[in-house]
Amino acid sequence: MGTVVRATLAYWALIIVVRAIGRRPGGQMTPFEFVLIFFIGGISIQAVVTDDRSLTNAVTAVATVALMHVVVTALKQRFPKFGRVVDGTPVLIFENGEWHRKRMMHHGVQEADVMAAARAQGLEREDQIKYAVIERKGDISIIKAQS
Repeated sequence: MGTVVRATLAYWALIIVVRAIGRRPGGQMTPFEFVLIFFIGGISIQAVVTDDRSLTNAVTAVATVALMHVVVTALKQRFPKFGRVVDGTPVLIFENGEWHRKRMMHHGVQEADVMAAARAQGLEREDQIKYAVIERKGDISIIKAQS
């Protein structure tokens, strides 16, 4: 039973930590950020399994985390506000020629990241962009300005 409680607490703690860290587009994560994510997971697993390294305990921990994922998914579908808390909402970072620098700083996104997303759509200049949005999953969406 202790493993179930620890796995549940670790799951929720990781959701909170990942939300607090903010979003960066997956393809634009730095090696440091990848190391950070794996490091947090490695530390968490030690707290979950403690000294019991049996197969039964490992399966119990994995099953608990899987169940938590199913519960969170169901809660997100049933309660849209819960989904916004867990997954976040899209964030507008560029609008009609104006950068929203505080938002960019909060999410660790730089102008170069936005321009890379724009170039992927064949846009070369800032004036060709109407909006840039950091999506819930961290991708940057570019809405083209009217020509």
